[in-house]
Amino acid sequence: MRVLLLNGPNLNMLGSRQPEVYGRDTLADVEGLCVAHGRTLGISVLCRQSNYEGKIVGWIQDAHHKYDAIIINPGAYTHSSVAILDALLAVNLPTVEVHLTNIHRREEFRHHSYVSKAAWGVLCGFGVQGYLMALDALAHRLSPTKTMEA
Repeated sequence: MRVLLLNGPNLNMLGSRQPEVYGRDTLADVEGLCVAHGRTLGISVLCRQSNYEGKIVGWIQDAHHKYDAIIINPGAYTHSSVAILDALLAVNLPTVEVHLTNIHRREEFRHHSYVSKAAWGVLCGFGVQGYLMALDALAHRLSPTKTMEA
């Protein structure tokens, strides 16, 4: 199984940007944990991060027929990007949306997610563990031996 892990704007600043909100783990830490955890699940994880919406849209489009699923933390684009939503809908890959913080406990404008409309599931508020939970969920849901619908 191949999973594309996408991180949006400002996530390259993890570890130094508001550590009291986002934690002290860097993006490299997060990516390393995801690649290692994916390996234990038999999943190949490719990690990408961009501060540019068009680049993220391009990666999503390129994922069509190359990846089995997408995990995305769209950062601030969560609340504003119809383009990312449309790209996810177009490729129609199983998608899990991840947020380090609980977006519903934050400012009201953060409560709405365009990306959620294309996601199988949303994990928010679990910190870095949310990414690992997303991999676990995809491994279970996409398993060829799965006997129960999630």
